[in-house]
Amino acid sequence: MIDLFSIEKNVMNVCREVGDFIDREGSSFDRSRIEQKEGFNNLVSYVDKESEKKLVKALSSILPGSGFIGEEGTAIEGTNGYRWIIDPLDGTTNFTHGLPLFAISIGLALKDAVVLGIVYEVNKKEMFHTVKDSPAFCNGKEIRVSPIVTLQESLLATGFPYYEFDQMEAYLNIIRNFLRQSHGVRRLGSAATDLAYVACGRFEGFFEYDLNAWDVAAGTFLVQQAGGTVTDFKGGNDFLFGRELCAGCGVHGAMLDIIRKEWGC
Repeated sequence: MIDLFSIEKNVMNVCREVGDFIDREGSSFDRSRIEQKEGFNNLVSYVDKESEKKLVKALSSILPGSGFIGEEGTAIEGTNGYRWIIDPLDGTTNFTHGLPLFAISIGLALKDAVVLGIVYEVNKKEMFHTVKDSPAFCNGKEIRVSPIVTLQESLLATGFPYYEFDQMEAYLNIIRNFLRQSHGVRRLGSAATDLAYVACGRFEGFFEYDLNAWDVAAGTFLVQQAGGTVTDFKGGNDFLFGRELCAGCGVHGAMLDIIRKEWGC
């Protein structure tokens, strides 16, 4: 058996080190080094790529034999049943525009069941972390989802697709409903941060489609460990690789009713 608490501590130290690198590079970022990945508005920078290299090297040392799924192309088959699911810089568009809201997201899965989740919001230096059979924490202080149970009292978060616009009309209808029935809908530009903020009660709910596992592996686990609920748009459990999710506290059911109606689930 591996010691998840020891691994968690080591991974948090790695996040701080890589976060410091991202922070330093951001202060003198060269916009001419922004690259366009496949698909419109799918940006990547040398900072994303170098951060992923640093994370893969360090995490391989922390848990030898583990596999990897990384946003910037790292795909390694492991030998021990464990797999790191990482986004080295969630919020690249924010970063490249100098908007100070982006995070490192690291999930560790055992046969597709996440057992560790860490989201490190670089600018506020907030470390959201949890492991299996443990509460969720922010900088060592236990966190819980919001106690609010009505949409009318809730503040929600979402993200807009960068390049998959075929379902935009239905999505805008969902947002329109939520705008009418809540305190508002925010769009921060980092799904990992959005989910961490649901876990600590700053948002009551978060929903988005066209997501990848590295965007949500750590954040969804944080929400669950903090007492929240995460599903796909149909209400099922296919949210890690299913590219859509609804996460929330006691408002989750009400959110899902609206999403299902407009999405045609």
